[in-house]
Amino acid sequence: MKNKNQIKLFNDYKIRADWDEEKEEWYFSVVDVVGVLSESKNPRRYWSDLKIKLKNEGSQLYENIVQLKMLSPDGKYYKTDVATTEQILRLIQSIPSSNAEPFKLWLANVGKEHLDEIADPQLAIERAISNYRKKGYSENWITQRLKTVEFRKELTAEWNRAGVKEGVEYAILTDEITKAWSGLTTKEYKQLKNIKKENLRDNMSDVELVLNMLAEVSTTQISKVENPEGFHESKIVAKRGGSVAHDARKSFEKQTGGSAITSRNAYEPELLDVQKSTKKKK
Repeated sequence: MKNKNQIKLFNDYKIRADWDEEKEEWYFSVVDVVGVLSESKNPRRYWSDLKIKLKNEGSQLYENIVQLKMLSPDGKYYKTDVATTEQILRLIQSIPSSNAEPFKLWLANVGKEHLDEIADPQLAIERAISNYRKKGYSENWITQRLKTVEFRKELTAEWNRAGVKEGVEYAILTDEITKAWSGLTTKEYKQLKNIKKENLRDNMSDVELVLNMLAEVSTTQISKVENPEGFHESKIVAKRGGSVAHDARKSFEKQTGGSAITSRNAYEPELLDVQKSTKKKK
């Protein structure tokens, strides 16, 4: 089963999803869907109780639930109960919810969007731009953010060539790059910005995005030149690539008198403003 983790948005809810290329079918995190339908503060507990009920009822839905590794807030991948669109529609019948009908329409639209994007990949880019605009991001920020996606793909392609395993090893190398240029692990960076499940890059300022891109581009280029093999050699390269952006960050801060790293996140309008120097002129 070939899968690729994605995040789908239903209103303000984030739903983890995987597209199975072989079966041409979506698999959705059941816990995330249950959270939408039940609006429970503890969707995992709700799903646990519901599973017992379904099992006792001899429901085929319970018997057919499978697990896939999905990304968790801590940046690691864990086996997660997932369900197909058809199974989710049956699950909806078991949970009284005001979101039931809107969610059914959402499921249908997710399926249509993917088929459209396969036929025309440009649609995926346009949809991402539209979503960022709705959230209030500036055009300059959106341009930078789309570039990060392009450079990230080049980096992961290089890691794949080197034999780095997707998932945990990708996360560790990303953490090494982030720490090398910013002085913070990914977890610490998120804590600084007071975010948990949100994408760190979506909460970076223009300056932070540029420095992070420099770190990843540098890592990619060093890797292409030196051809490391495996995770451990790639880890050394990741630190070196991140150090290039670290030097640029220090130079920026020296010239501007301000910090390149900000605690602001996407929920604060001033995130998109270039950080103003807090250094008093003598």
